Amino acid sequence: MSDLSIEIEGAIEVVLNLPQLEKVRLVERLMATLERDIAQQTHKSRPSQYGSWADVSVSDSDISEARQSMWGNFPREDI
Repeated sequence: MSDLSIEIEGAIEVVLNLPQLEKVRLVERLMATLERDIAQQTHKSRPSQYGSWADVSVSDSDISEARQSMWGNFPREDI
């Protein structure tokens, strides 16, 4: 067994022997720490989208064709 798992087992043993109110306080502090850590990871893990469409060229005719296919039968008579 590694030293870390021995330390964790010791910490768990100490926590299990705490009074209930102290366990609640410990959980509250751990949750606050986890929330902060997750928030920091979320902000760091998002890659920048700047320049994602730099290599894509869309012409006026492409836009017109897309508009026609989307709006071609608007408004419909059956509505």
